[in-house]
Amino acid sequence: MITPMKVYTGIREGERVTVSVDGQPLDARLDLRDFHASGFEWGYEGSGPSQLALAILADHADPQTALGNYRKFVQIFIAEIEDDSWRLTSDEINQRISETTIVPMDLKTLMRKVRGEI
Repeated sequence: MITPMKVYTGIREGERVTVSVDGQPLDARLDLRDFHASGFEWGYEGSGPSQLALAILADHADPQTALGNYRKFVQIFIAEIEDDSWRLTSDEINQRISETTIVPMDLKTLMRKVRGEI
């Protein structure tokens, strides 16, 4: 079964943040996990961006996928947004998640591990 492509958009106007999927408000999915954020946010790693990542992935895929990948999605997309507006498609989500590997160490430690020093 082919899933229709969805389009996610976010707009910040002053203190007001609006996130939608195909023009409809995006459900925060507090039923899956409540980060106690004051709303969706982006541009850094924190509770608002985590809630946004979880909500997008839960809408895009399923709850288990969302819970297992939201941290990675915050790092590879949500925290990197610098503008007051953004647009993301289902295809872009799939591409970003499949092409990215999060390395839980700094480069110096990684190089030492590759050389067999640790």
